Amino acid sequence: MDKTINIKLKVWRQAGPKAKGHFETYDLQNISTDSSFLEMLDVLNEKLISQRQEPIAFDHDCREGICGMCSLYINGHPHGPESEITTCQLHMRKFKDGETITVEPWRSAAFPIIKDLMVDRRAYDKIIQAGGFISVNTGGVPDANAIPIPKRDADLAMDAASCIGCGACAAACKNGSAMLFVAAKVSQLALLPQGKIEAAARAKAMVAKMDELGFGNCTNTGACAAECPKSVSLSNIARLNREFLCAKLKD
Repeated sequence: MDKTINIKLKVWRQAGPKAKGHFETYDLQNISTDSSFLEMLDVLNEKLISQRQEPIAFDHDCREGICGMCSLYINGHPHGPESEITTCQLHMRKFKDGETITVEPWRSAAFPIIKDLMVDRRAYDKIIQAGGFISVNTGGVPDANAIPIPKRDADLAMDAASCIGCGACAAACKNGSAMLFVAAKVSQLALLPQGKIEAAARAKAMVAKMDELGFGNCTNTGACAAECPKSVSLSNIARLNREFLCAKLKD
C-alpha cells in the first residue's frame, strides 16, 4: 500500500503580469509519496476546479526532465531541495508529513510573470537566436568521422549541451544573471570545429543580447551551478569570457 502524507501548500497567485501577487494556502490530504510534485499540483487543481475555483497556472510539458519548462521555486530552491533534478522529477517522498511547502515562480527581471507560477522565458530564446547557430554545408551527408574531434573536447561539448534552458541559473543568481546559460550554449559550439566560423560573432552577439534583455552581471557566487539540474560547470563561464575577450581583441 502506498504511503501518503498531508501537506500545506503556500502558492504564489497572480492574475496577470501587472496584477498584485500574493500567497494562498491550501491543505492537501492523503498525497501519495510516489507521486511527482507536478502530479500533486494536478491533484490540487482538480480539487480547486471541483470547488469552482481558479486552478493554479504552471508550466509543464515532457515531465521527463528534458524540456526545462517545469520552472518552480520550491522552498527556496529552483526545482526544489533535491540536486540534479527538475521539478517534474521531484517526488513527494522528499517531503515530510505535515510539512509546509512554499511554491513560487522564477524570480528574475528578465522572466516576467505571466500568471501564477508561469513566467515568460522567451529571453533565453532571443539569446539563442542572437548567436546559437552554425554555418553548415547542407550538400551530401558527410561521414560521421570525417572531422576527428578529441574525446575530451567531445565530452566537454556534450556536457555543455546538456543545458535544457530552464532558467534555474538566473532564478538562483542574486543578480539574475544568465551567464551560465549563455556560457553553456557558447561552449558547446566553441569546443567543436563546426562552431569556429561564427565563434567571435557568437560570443559578442549572445552577451550583448543577454545584457539588452535585462539580465544581471555575474559575480561568480556559484549559485547557478549549484542549482543547475544538469550540473553544467562554472568552467563554461571561464570559456565564455575567453571567447568574448578574444573576439574583442580581434576587433
